[in-house]
Amino acid sequence: MKRDLLTILDLGKEEIYHLLDLAMSLKKKWKEGENLPDCKGKTLGLLFEKPSTRTRISFQVAIYRLGGQAVYMTAQDTQLSRDETLADTARVLSRYLDCLVVRTFGHYVVEELAEYSTIPVINGLTDSFHPCQVLSDLFTLLEKRGDLENLRVAWVGDGNNVAHSWINAAARLGFTLWISCPEGYWPDEGVLERARGLEGKNIFLVKEPREAVANAEVINTDVWASMGQEAEVEKRKQIFRPFQVNSELLRYAPDNVYVMHCLPAHRGEEITDDVIDGPNSIVFDQAENRLHFQVALLAWLLAKQ
Repeated sequence: MKRDLLTILDLGKEEIYHLLDLAMSLKKKWKEGENLPDCKGKTLGLLFEKPSTRTRISFQVAIYRLGGQAVYMTAQDTQLSRDETLADTARVLSRYLDCLVVRTFGHYVVEELAEYSTIPVINGLTDSFHPCQVLSDLFTLLEKRGDLENLRVAWVGDGNNVAHSWINAAARLGFTLWISCPEGYWPDEGVLERARGLEGKNIFLVKEPREAVANAEVINTDVWASMGQEAEVEKRKQIFRPFQVNSELLRYAPDNVYVMHCLPAHRGEEITDDVIDGPNSIVFDQAENRLHFQVALLAWLLAKQ
């Protein structure tokens, strides 16, 4: 039976830990010059409606390291630009490819492609969720901490797709998550309700960023205006200013708190230079580990690791 990764909730707790351990093992093998699992002859499709640096390059390099190849497509490169249905596109691409990564706007796009595909479909980002980002972030924290037991995470900023995936991760793994957003920019209530019905009993919404970070081991943030929200940029800059991750906010957090940002960063807006480049930042470790986690994910899906 084929597996898709559209949200973190598509994985069980043990599967998440298996993928994180696999990423750890395969990263070590790569660094030591050992062979990785064999995906020779496998072709990964990348269907992107949104531009990308980390998601595109990490997946391309990941399949190359495993011995496979990648085909990159924008919607304009395909007949989707001439109103071919998602269902027909999925059926055809399934005959050519071994796996498909999709980066798009509406989450329904990845759902429909997955429904009609006979190959694994991976959500490379939608407006609703960004599962690969948060799973690779958990891998980074596993490296730093040694385990994920009693993890305490703060999310400060927009209740967006990355925040939704942190909520789903907390729902599966049961760690504590504090979320602080401006009024009217909270995460989707349906996402929160589903999480709390699983293992997400320790998910708390707080109005003040200082309260969110007070006991956190990790402070996480993202841009204030995501792709597709360009018309709201100036309005959001004013509303989100009190939610900036800066040295003042870090004064209310533990001294050894980790600072994370999925990038790209709008320096001077959601995060300041002194923080993203400072001693608490693990932002560029995060970016590197997108690649190592993607290697593990593809090895799991295509080489049955």
